[in-house]
Amino acid sequence: MTISPLAGRGFQDKTIAHKFFNRAELQQQVARWRQAGDSIILANGAFDLLHVGHVRYLHAAKALGGRLIVAVNSDESVRALKGEGRPLMPAEERAEILAALTDVDAVVIFPEPDVRAIICELRPMVHARGRDYPAGPVPGPDQVMARGERGKFVATPNTIPPAK
Repeated sequence: MTISPLAGRGFQDKTIAHKFFNRAELQQQVARWRQAGDSIILANGAFDLLHVGHVRYLHAAKALGGRLIVAVNSDESVRALKGEGRPLMPAEERAEILAALTDVDAVVIFPEPDVRAIICELRPMVHARGRDYPAGPVPGPDQVMARGERGKFVATPNTIPPAK
C-alpha cells in the first residue's frame, strides 16, 4: 500500500515517507494507534513558510502526549484564505518539511477551508492551535468537545517569553 501523496513526485526519503497519509488511510492508522492505547492530537494550518513559532507550537502540541497529526491546508485552500500569491510553497513541500520534524507522527493535506471535517473523521482527543491564531471564532473546538469524550481544544504556546 502506498500511503505517500508524494509518491511519483521524486520523493525518496524513506525515513519520513511513512508519515504521509490520505484521509482514508489516516483514519485506519488512527484506529491502530487508538487500539494500541495512544491518544490523538491534531494540529493544523497552512504552514506556508515554516518558522520557529510553528516548531514551538507543534512541539508544545506533542508534549500534551499522544500521536501528533498535522493537517496541512491544500494550495487551493491557502489561496482562498490568504489571497493570490499564496501559498509560497506547494502543499507537498510544506508537508514534507513538517514530516521531517520528530514531533510529527502523521501529515495529511486537506482541501477544505477549515479543519472541521478532519476533526469529525479523526475524533482527536486534543485539537491544538497556536496562541497567535487570529481573533474571532476558531474552527474546530465545537467538533472536539461535542463528542462527549475527553476532547479538548488547547491553545499551545508558540513563543518563548523574553528573558528578563
